[in-house]
Amino acid sequence: MKISKQIIINLTAAFWVVVVLFGAVSCEKERTEKIAAVKDRKTLPGLHATKVTTVISDSGITRYRIYTDQWDVFDKAKESYWEFPKGLHFERFDENLAIDANFTSQYGRYYEGRRLWEFRGKVKAINVLGEMFESERLFWDQSQELIYSDTLVKITQLTRVVSGYGFQSNQSMTKYSFRATLKGIIVLPPEEGNTMTSVPGNAARP
Repeated sequence: MKISKQIIINLTAAFWVVVVLFGAVSCEKERTEKIAAVKDRKTLPGLHATKVTTVISDSGITRYRIYTDQWDVFDKAKESYWEFPKGLHFERFDENLAIDANFTSQYGRYYEGRRLWEFRGKVKAINVLGEMFESERLFWDQSQELIYSDTLVKITQLTRVVSGYGFQSNQSMTKYSFRATLKGIIVLPPEEGNTMTSVPGNAARP
């Protein structure tokens, strides 16, 4: 998936505008009154939204679509954060409005102060090169423009599958490396048979 500064800007600005100003937020009056009556606001979201979907345009062309089933903002927590307990899904469109990259996870959290995203549970991304990344946890540090993981990451490339630990990547997930790789599996073309051959893997992409 091509994760770019365009998404960063809109998640912190346009995402708020679209959701809040145009009525995607489902905060009932009764719920608001209950929250106001609670002394400890640290454990309750100041904003609760469901079924949030927004599209992002660049020069009049739709380029991204973002949606989630639930979005909570814990603005009074010791470290304020956004939580997406039911997951997040991003899609990137090419000039013909066909999806050319996407990202999904079962859970997401964004720490505003550190500008750090944490994705957990069946995290999957497909970049513009068609490579698929799979892990149980992935971090995106916006300040460092870095994506990394402290758990096993599997990358399905065009001709092989590579797994490893200590994954680091640029934001578009087109230049990446592992601190320690397992074995890469070369997948032969169908016309050459269905045999797979294991070889030492080196998934680093310059």
